[in-house]
Amino acid sequence: MPPLVSVSTPPTGTPSETPSATPSGPATSKVADTLCVRMDQTLVQSTLAVPVVQIQPKAIPAEFGLPTYDVCQLGLSTSPSGPVLRVGISVLPATKATLAATQRAYAATKRQPAKPAAVGEGGFGTSTFVVFLLDGRLYKVSGPSATLAKYVLLGQEVARQAPGLPEAAPLISRPDCERGTSAAEKVLGAPAMIRRDGETALGDLVCGWVNPASVVSTSVRRTPKAEALMAPLRKAATSQSIPLGDEGYVDTATGRTTIRVGDDKLVDLVPLPARAVDPDLMTKFALAMSPLYTR
Repeated sequence: MPPLVSVSTPPTGTPSETPSATPSGPATSKVADTLCVRMDQTLVQSTLAVPVVQIQPKAIPAEFGLPTYDVCQLGLSTSPSGPVLRVGISVLPATKATLAATQRAYAATKRQPAKPAAVGEGGFGTSTFVVFLLDGRLYKVSGPSATLAKYVLLGQEVARQAPGLPEAAPLISRPDCERGTSAAEKVLGAPAMIRRDGETALGDLVCGWVNPASVVSTSVRRTPKAEALMAPLRKAATSQSIPLGDEGYVDTATGRTTIRVGDDKLVDLVPLPARAVDPDLMTKFALAMSPLYTR
């Protein structure tokens, strides 16, 4: 693999010299501080060959993982369910070692092979995303299938707009999520350094506890196939039943816990990295959190 090369020059193309105009209304001050507002929308539209680029003012939940990212997104279609461009900033500081570990973790997924990306202080990407290091944080730009070169161009635009962006607070929490903090930190094995609570567009609560080496989160999937999706869990040798919702299981191999509520709702309680977490710890965590999702 050739060495990663730092890029300090502005991206090619014709981005505007000033951030795009922010929408009017009560959400303006919050929206104005995101990279999605700062990015040149004309550049995004021409790079991805999409009909429109629309700022989505409502805050969206963090992207939980190792690393976890604070995320904003741009709509790329007039349809509410159309494709989006997501721009994330790691919630914890990052180094070149963090970048290398992130690339190794991606390679282990056996998805589309990643290639080096000359953005910021170096990165990697594919035809659907680019991840790069800049000033002690990882940035991730992801969206519909295009080319790595196009995502590098979008990454360079993010790098150009990033200076001066206010840093997010370490603790973004909601009172309802606090009921699970004690149990979540037992799963983590230490107090959470970062909290990221929020809600989905449908109003479902998302709760998250983050440390450099471990993350645990709760979220909801809305699907008419909820019962069918539980079938493999019922049969899995590593599934341990728990008496929550209409049915629930802890995967003793990964720690992932899934609760079905009715025919169209799945509640996921997910520790990362996936590992053999003590089922009793995950059950206690699920007991603490399930009233938020099953009432």
